[in-house]
Amino acid sequence: MTVSSLIESLKLDVHNGGDGDRPVSHGVVGDLLSFVMGGAPEGAAWVTLQTHVNLAAVAVLKDIPLVILASGRTPDPELLERCRKENITLATAIDSPFDVCGALHDLGLKG
Repeated sequence: MTVSSLIESLKLDVHNGGDGDRPVSHGVVGDLLSFVMGGAPEGAAWVTLQTHVNLAAVAVLKDIPLVILASGRTPDPELLERCRKENITLATAIDSPFDVCGALHDLGLKG
């Protein structure tokens, strides 16, 4: 599955496009940055409620191509700018983190 296909399937509102052809093989959910740093696999789609700039640093560290802000969250301007700079796809889902993770699982992604 690619970033673009996930965006289309989940009907995400894209803030920064990044590389839509990047493969996504797993999903991770978490708001605690140290948890994501310690356990997220490379190439994961990350579901979170957080919106601050430090998300981009963790995404770069873990080679996460897609960050999904759940529950209709909008990114802080600093986060959006950093995602543009680092070529990270940043998008918002209207659904709750639970429902977004369920949809990712239904699409074949594992945690």
